[in-house]
This record gives sequence, structure tokens and C-alpha cells, in this order.
Amino acid sequence: MIDAFQALSVIIILGVTVLLAWLIAPYITGVFKRKTSRLDKIFNPIEKFIYKITGVNSEQTMGWKQYFLAGLLLNIVMMVIGFFILTFQGNLPLNPQHFGGLSPDLSFMQVVSFVTNTDLQHYNGEAAFSILSQMSVLQWFQFTSAITGLCMGIAFIRGLIVGSKDMGNFYVDFTRSITRILLPLAIIAAIIFVALGVPQTLNAYTTVKTIEGAAQTLLIGPVASLDSIMQIGTNGGGFYGANAAYPFMNPSPISNVLMISLMLLLPTALIFVFGQMIGKKSESRPLLWGAYILFGLNLVIAFIPALPLVAPGIEVRFGGFMSSFYTVTTTVATTGSLNSALLGNHPLTILAGFLGMFIQSIPGGKGVGMMYMVMYIIITVFIVGLMSGRTPEYLGMKITGRDVKLVMVAFLIHPMIILIPTVTAYATNAVSALGVSGNSVYTQILWEFTSAAANNGSDFLGASGNTPFFNIATGIVMLIGRYAPIAILLALSGSMIGRKRGGTTSGLKTDTLLFTIVLIAAIVILVVLTFFPFLAIGPIVSFFKGAVNGY
Repeated sequence: MIDAFQALSVIIILGVTVLLAWLIAPYITGVFKRKTSRLDKIFNPIEKFIYKITGVNSEQTMGWKQYFLAGLLLNIVMMVIGFFILTFQGNLPLNPQHFGGLSPDLSFMQVVSFVTNTDLQHYNGEAAFSILSQMSVLQWFQFTSAITGLCMGIAFIRGLIVGSKDMGNFYVDFTRSITRILLPLAIIAAIIFVALGVPQTLNAYTTVKTIEGAAQTLLIGPVASLDSIMQIGTNGGGFYGANAAYPFMNPSPISNVLMISLMLLLPTALIFVFGQMIGKKSESRPLLWGAYILFGLNLVIAFIPALPLVAPGIEVRFGGFMSSFYTVTTTVATTGSLNSALLGNHPLTILAGFLGMFIQSIPGGKGVGMMYMVMYIIITVFIVGLMSGRTPEYLGMKITGRDVKLVMVAFLIHPMIILIPTVTAYATNAVSALGVSGNSVYTQILWEFTSAAANNGSDFLGASGNTPFFNIATGIVMLIGRYAPIAILLALSGSMIGRKRGGTTSGLKTDTLLFTIVLIAAIVILVVLTFFPFLAIGPIVSFFKGAVNGY
């Protein structure tokens, strides 16, 4: 079990993060409401220039279909461009290492991974990607994918606002998100990372003398800027294959705590933005309380064992406590960066990680996590309505049969794209091509497709997953896991525009602690009923085997 000091450190880190999220939420709300700001003198000319050269009419409004398709088409264009950069990087500039191009199946998988905010990596970044690929594909796509999710979440909120007539304009939201939110935050974070010792350079090679006096060549690059956006944008794709476990990416306990805070910052801020934009700040309570109570339950599961928090013989730079804390955080925020090898974590930490990726909203990725939590709220008010014999309502709107069908389809997509590929991998004997063995192979495969479906990106396999089957299969899973739920939930929100509002008759207000408890119970029951059998033969069995064998 963790001691009092460790428990206090968790409370302080999460408390400070929630406070920072609360402080920046009004600014984010103002950006998307296009409120007048002192910063307009700086940003307006830049944004108008972007609208002019791209042909965007900033006053045009969009319905949910237009908004979603605008984001989807932009993402597809970026995938095509990224595919050619990765495939032909050997013939392109900024390649001092003279790396060759990636295979078509790996290029497909990686561009899909980066554009969908997943950043699942079947390669070692320092030994496969040129500087051009790192900056134009990896770093830039981490901006655009994060912004896409953020914009979709904002559009979803707009559909729930009283008197709303449209979803806004995707291109305007996209541009303002870059100039006014993500880029400034990333620059500030990158400067802090540089101050903490993270390298930032276009020089790929640096020769140093070791303590013994020998010469050693270090492979570095624009690491600090990647650190900042991979955490703020809940991306997770690292410059190095070892990700945040690599000393150059995460050099100290201070940088480690900063990374934990950054990956939770925007997803938590969007919860406050939700209440501010719909004009009912109290409605943020169940989203915030539900997310962080479930987060706390995940941490309790990870910290339960009196056994070592990490497997014996596995080196963990930040110790078992911070490794477990980091792993749980990166999965609940669907970020995917790791500061230790998953194989070195205790089975209960892995179980907590699975639960975070299954639920996807504690607090989840920025924008999308908030959408999922509202999805769970609608399911909950429907269940409460059935139990009380009243018509279910949310935000004063009656929840129709079509609404319930939409949210259930959005929910069921997740287990389908996890479990079907996992079974297929074994049925086609694709697992044998990985070259991995041991009792944890099943858990590794289940985690691979879970992290792909949740757009999380953390995985056990790493470069060993670079096989045609896993590249193509995870690529398809990431595409479906990203865009299908967003489309369905935007359709749900779009159908609520102009819907008649009335008083709440469900018998349960949705901004109370009681409702939050019911919401948490509903989420836990849904997840347990759906995934428990598959967890039972994975991390749960590993835990009991370890307990018997003294793990």
C-alpha cells in the first residue's frame, strides 16, 4: 500500500491540475464564443490572413454533418500527405541519419495513428524517423489531431445550448484553437521542458565524452517541443521508442509530475467549459465528480497490492509508485505516453489501465472524453426514467428513443472493435509472427487493440508489432474508434438543436452528488458486464498467479 506522503502527493498534483483547468476554462470558453479580447490585436490579423489564403468564410455556420465532414476531410488530406512523407522520407531533406522510407503498411498505420490522436508506435522513433518526419508528421499531427477532438467536443456542446441554431464553423474553431489555445500552451510548456533539461535542436547528432573518457554519439532532436504537445494534446507519441521513460524526454521527477499534470489539463478544463457554454455551471459537477471519483477508484486498484508495485528485476526510473500513478493517468486521459515498461507494472496497475481505456471519460481525451461522459449521463437518465416510470430528461430536454439508440450504438462500437480483432489475431495465427511469448501474451494483444480503439496509443508490443496484420488491423480499429463515435454523438447533439425545453420530471436532478453516484454505478456496471470475462483471463488471472508465486 502507498504511504500517507504518497497519497498526499497524488491529492496535491490532481488538485493543482483541476485548479489550473478551472482557471483557464473561462478563457477557452471565450475563444469559442468569439468574445472580444485584448489578444484580438495580435491574433485577429493572423487568423484573417489564414482565412483569406484558405478561402474560409468565417461567418458561415455548419450543421452537424457539415461540421463533422469538414473535420474528417481535413484529417484525410493530412493522412495522405503524411503517408507520402513517411514512405519517401529517404529522398526528402532534414534526414541527417539517412533513414529509408517506411513500408506502406507501417506508413498507413502511423499516419492513421497520429491523425486520430492515438500515436500508437510500431517503430523506435530515434531509429526510424527523420527530423522532417518527426516535425511535419509526428509533431504537427499531434497539434491537428488534438485540435480536431477539441473542436468536435465544442460543437457537441453547442448542440445542447438553449437557443442554439448550428454547430459553428469547424475551420474557424480549428484556426482559433491553434492560434489562441494549443500553440501558446505548447510554447510555454516547451520552454519549461527545456529549462528542465530536455533537448530542443535540429542537430540530430551530438558527440560527448563519457565518464571513462570515451566518445559517445547521442541522438537528439526537437524533443522538448514534442514533449509539450504530446502531453497537452493527450497524444503520447514520443521522440524515442522508450517514450517518457527515456531520460532525454523525462529527465527528472519534476518533469514527470509536469507531464502528469499536462495530460489532464485540457480534458479537465473542457468539463468546466461545458457548464459555462450551456449556461449551467452546476451541470459540470457530475462530469467532474464522476470522472475524478472513477479516476480515484482506478488509483486505488493500482495501489492496492501489498506486493511490489513492479515486477522484480524490472528497472523503473521513477519507482513503483510514480510508475503506477503515471500509467493510470496516461490511460484515463487516453494519452498513451509511458514512463516505464508496461511489462514491469503490477497486474492490478494493468487492470486499472484497461478500465481507464474502456470507460474513456475519466476524464478521457480533450473534447471526446467529455462527449463520452455525457453519453453515459444520457444512458443513466434513461435507466432512471425506466425505474421511476417517467420520461427521461436531460438539461430540460426529453430523451427520445432515437437518442438512446444513438448512445447505445456509440457505446457498443468500442467493445466490438476491441474484441473482434483480438479474437481474429488468434484465429489467423497472427500472434505467432510477433515473436513474443509468455503468460502475458493475451494481455498484450488485448491491450494493443484496446489502446487503438480508445485512441490511447500505449502498448506492450512497440516495434515488435510492426507486422502487416497488426499495422492494418490497428489502423482500421483506430479509424473506427475515432470517427464513428464522434459522428454518432454529433448527430445526437445536432438533433437536440431547437428541441423544446421544459422542467425536469425524471425525479432526479443531474447536478447533484446523488446523481453522480448513480452515474458512476451505471458506468461501472456497463463496463464490468461488457469486459469482465476478458479481463478475468488477462490481468486478473496474472494477479492471482503472481500472488500464489510470490510476485
